[in-house]
Amino acid sequence: MNELSYSSGRFFPTILKALKEAAWMSLVLFCVSGVAVSQTPEPTPPDDDITRPIPIRTDLVTLTLTVTDLYGRYVSGLTKSAFTIIDNNQEQEITFFSDSDAPVSIGVLFDVSGSMSGQKVLRAKNALSKFVASSHPSDEYFLIAFNSRAQLLLDRTRDGDALLDKLTLVQPKQNTALYDAVYLGIERVTRGAHQKRALLIISDGQDNASRYNFGEVRRLMKESDVVTYAVGILDSGDAGSSIGMQGQAFLDELTSVTGGKAFYPTSNVEMEEIFERIALELRHQYSIGYTPTDFRPDGKWRKVKVRVKQPRGFQRLSVRGREGYYATPASNYR
Repeated sequence: MNELSYSSGRFFPTILKALKEAAWMSLVLFCVSGVAVSQTPEPTPPDDDITRPIPIRTDLVTLTLTVTDLYGRYVSGLTKSAFTIIDNNQEQEITFFSDSDAPVSIGVLFDVSGSMSGQKVLRAKNALSKFVASSHPSDEYFLIAFNSRAQLLLDRTRDGDALLDKLTLVQPKQNTALYDAVYLGIERVTRGAHQKRALLIISDGQDNASRYNFGEVRRLMKESDVVTYAVGILDSGDAGSSIGMQGQAFLDELTSVTGGKAFYPTSNVEMEEIFERIALELRHQYSIGYTPTDFRPDGKWRKVKVRVKQPRGFQRLSVRGREGYYATPASNYR
């Protein structure tokens, strides 16, 4: 007992000192831990409304194709085996095929220049309602009006009525920057939500105010996978004039390189039918994808030909699609 008491009394100061040091270290560690925790940032919750594009290197080439019979009627129900793709003079294996009624990101380019004044613009506005009524309910619209400059009036909406309402207060005036409008239209629709993309040009085809020229616009349209349609709003004076004929030639060339088409209605009824026809064509197309066997990202133009077999019961079928693409490095050709 005395021995125990002696030992305790002898070592008590040492134990007390150790306890004090331990308590001090615990306090320091607690404070450090508290600082560390307070400086650790909370993870940011994902924002579902923001889509950040991720660059993807791919050699996949996709084509949007329209197949019609002798009477211009759309032919649906064909299978992958009905199509043959020739890329750079070599037949390719089709790795992606779809004939579904898919929604489209559509850029509507409406000419509001002085040359569209009077009945021209009124006829076009009324006929555009037929296009909206016949389009896919999930289509996405971009509205660009252009006179001396191109202006984005409506950005990414699925409300077709809002598209039409925006045009009710537009008054035609000034010159025509058609090529600038095409540049802006392609830039917008390629950011759209849908894989299928299209432009609808409503104009007389006359350009006299653009910063870009015809060659630059044509090159851009060949580079982008955006099917382009045009409705030439011409009156009796335009059809026979050199300016009117030049406008038609421009629209024909700009649309054909993308696999689209230009139309020139001569009456209000025909114009409404054409707008409806374009909307239905976008809903009756084939999407085909393949990876070229000899692909080299050398930036050169690669010509593409598509052939379609005639099913039993059809005399002759026609297929329309873009003429080719540039083999640009690190590009996504979709």
